[in-house]
Amino acid sequence: MYVATLGVVAATCEKIALEIRHLQRTEVREAEEPFGEGQKGSSAMPHKRNPVTCEQICGLARVVRSNAQAAMENIALWHERDISHSSVERVILPDSTTLLDYILAKTLWLVEGMRVYPERMLRNLEMTKGLVFSGQVLLDLAAAGMLREEAYKLIQTHAMRAWETEGDFKHAIFSDPDVANYLKADQIERSFSIPRQLTHVDAIFRRVFEDESEN
Repeated sequence: MYVATLGVVAATCEKIALEIRHLQRTEVREAEEPFGEGQKGSSAMPHKRNPVTCEQICGLARVVRSNAQAAMENIALWHERDISHSSVERVILPDSTTLLDYILAKTLWLVEGMRVYPERMLRNLEMTKGLVFSGQVLLDLAAAGMLREEAYKLIQTHAMRAWETEGDFKHAIFSDPDVANYLKADQIERSFSIPRQLTHVDAIFRRVFEDESEN
C-alpha cells in the first residue's frame, strides 16, 4: 500500500507535467516550463524550447509506478518471509522514496516558475469562433424552455457545419430564428462570455489551496 501510494503521488506529478508539455507545444504555446537565459533548446530546431523537466518527471513517474507492481508481487509469502521478498524491497523502497522526493522537488520548481500566456489562450479560444461555448448555449436554451433533445440537435447541426467548414459558430447561433425564439441577443452574447465561465474560479482556488487553519 505504501509503494502504491508513492506511485499515485508520482502519477499526479506526471499529470501536471504532461499537461504543461502539451501547453508548451509550438502550435499551442499557452504555458511552458521555466527557460533560463542562454539555455539550449532542441538540438535540431533552435526555436524549440524542450520541456526537459516535464519529460523527466513523466519518465521517472513510470519507474515509481512500476515499483508498485513489484511490491504487489511481494504480497504473497511462502510461510515466513524470505529473501525473494526482502531482496526486492531493498531496491524498490529506497529507489521509490528517493525518486518521488526528486519528482516532488522538480514539480514544485515547475509550478512555481511556470510561464503562462493568457493572451495566447484567448487567441486559441477565439480561433474556434465560438465552438467551445456549444455546451453553454445548449444549457441556456434548455433553461429557457427548449426541449434539451431539440436544443442538442440544433446546436450540433450548427457546430458540425462550423467544424467542417471552419465557419463562425457564434454568428450561426445569432442568425438562427429558432434560437431567437428562446434567447434574446444579450442572452446569446452571455452564452459566449469567457468571464461567465470564470465566475467561481477564485472561490474554487481558495477552497483547494487555503490553509484550513486560517478558517
